[in-house]
Amino acid sequence: MNLSNSSTNFTTPVYRDTVETSILKNVVTVVLCISINYVNGSLVHTFTKHQVFNSNPRYILYIHLVINDMILLIILTLIQVISYIMVTFNVSLCIVLLIISIFVNLNNSLTLAIMAVECYIAICFPLRHTQICTVQKTYVVIGVIWLLNTLLVLPDLFVALATESIEFFHYRVFCFRENVFRAPYLTVKRDVSNTVFLVIVWFTLFYTYFRILFTAKAAAADAKKARNTVLLHGFQLLLCMLNFVYNLTIEGLTYFFPKSVPIIRFTITIFIQILPRLISPVVYGLRDKMLMKYLKRYICCTRNTTTHLQKRRAKQ
Repeated sequence: MNLSNSSTNFTTPVYRDTVETSILKNVVTVVLCISINYVNGSLVHTFTKHQVFNSNPRYILYIHLVINDMILLIILTLIQVISYIMVTFNVSLCIVLLIISIFVNLNNSLTLAIMAVECYIAICFPLRHTQICTVQKTYVVIGVIWLLNTLLVLPDLFVALATESIEFFHYRVFCFRENVFRAPYLTVKRDVSNTVFLVIVWFTLFYTYFRILFTAKAAAADAKKARNTVLLHGFQLLLCMLNFVYNLTIEGLTYFFPKSVPIIRFTITIFIQILPRLISPVVYGLRDKMLMKYLKRYICCTRNTTTHLQKRRAKQ
């Protein structure tokens, strides 16, 4: 069904599923969100409980990536569920959710680039690695990442506050970036900044990969593992980039299949925005021997505690 928001000066097309289909889609999304965030949360818990991880720059960057994935997944799931329940959002709430999701998505891209640089330093400058990659410098880099993304994202908010009427922020819209940041030059600014941003990140990945590729043979085993890690970072970055063409993909498929808008939107959301959040713990965290060692201890401890509580309740 095609509805429109008549309280605004613009039309917002909204497509609804049947009640049964809506429930099924939201159950699938919420189950995926809980499952992926459970794995990610276990990794974060393991990191915080052991000094060996929170004193290592590599793991600090990785956990920063995982936390951003968790936040992004929660926001995306929340937007989808509310969209099915209430159809449209209050503009102010939509802006808050969109800004957070844009922030953490950009954070992921830059964090992947920094992780590739850390691998490059570890392989190509092993004697200086501990001097260059310190815990303090790592947190400074994370702060710089947030600062850069603030400079990229907040201008959109300031322009919206300066150009839109007060009433606009009380309207209800379908929560898309284009529906709340409506100034045409914001789209141009977004496309240009994203292009420059991604070119720099991709150049960093390619440079570090090929420098590691041609590193000294004496470090062949470590270099091979580092090359594979950088390749995985490239794959993760490719998935992050899909978010930039999310709306374009939906619009393109909708043009060819106008009667399948709900299923197109749901499928693209799952494959572009939700499932990629599973990549970080699976292809990077779970392949790390030390992280897996402590993670298994945590899982076994949790199981034993649960079993013990169940036995006590059964006796009572």
